[in-house]
Amino acid sequence: MALPVMLKAALPAVPGLNQLPGIKKTGGALPDVTLRRDDVVVERAQVQRYAEVCGFPNKDVAPVPYLHMLAFPLHLQLMTDASFPFPAIGSVHLENTIVQHRPVAIGETVSLALTADNLRASTKGRAWDMNVTGTVGDEVVWESVSTYLRVGKGDKENGDPGMSLATVDAKGPVWSLGSDLGRRYAAVSGDHNPIHLYPLTAKALGFPRHIAHGMWSKARCIAALENRLPDAVKVEVAFKKPIFLPGKAQFGTTATASGWDFTLVNPKSGAPHLLGRTSAL
Repeated sequence: MALPVMLKAALPAVPGLNQLPGIKKTGGALPDVTLRRDDVVVERAQVQRYAEVCGFPNKDVAPVPYLHMLAFPLHLQLMTDASFPFPAIGSVHLENTIVQHRPVAIGETVSLALTADNLRASTKGRAWDMNVTGTVGDEVVWESVSTYLRVGKGDKENGDPGMSLATVDAKGPVWSLGSDLGRRYAAVSGDHNPIHLYPLTAKALGFPRHIAHGMWSKARCIAALENRLPDAVKVEVAFKKPIFLPGKAQFGTTATASGWDFTLVNPKSGAPHLLGRTSAL
């Protein structure tokens, strides 16, 4: 997230400035547009940097969630566009589903397309989906749905309650997360949201200190399961309570008929940071 884009993302969240023409967000309909990044080469050096931060082994294929990083500029481009109804800063990444139809090899050229749809009432405000399709030539190799939430007046009775995911006992390893984790992940992902970087930048946006990226926590869980997943796989997660940095998080998993249920929790309180599941396609 380069500085000009960062400012563009932040201005609609600044009181006073957020009422100016061209900055004000109306909360109206989602724009009916498709954004694209074409012919992006999956480069070994970048994949290795990502793998190191997220805990993946080095292989000749990209980790399952890697293409989300390549698609992130499209998320940001759409959410900072004047036509988008909600501010980028302050919108909560609520859920994420990735479908990998086959692994993407180092050196392959991928094209990515993003659309936004399904604006709806949730129990906690208004939610919508950001959909990405990744192709190699005419072949669809990877898809994702990122559900975002704008917290506000929700519909407790009829609103979308979100994914229903199993609770898992966290009896696995406890991971120690350094204060610089958000900055390290930002350097490889391009997501420089201030809530992830420093205590002061997070406090400016209402957090007691900075927090780990949700997509880092998903990636770290996938890395822990990596050698047990099939090539064609679906991985769904719901993000729960934030992981404050520095901090600790405990992983847990249990086998199911179709794959794995997994979780990441606060090792002291047991409060979940993330619930997830995998299933073979």
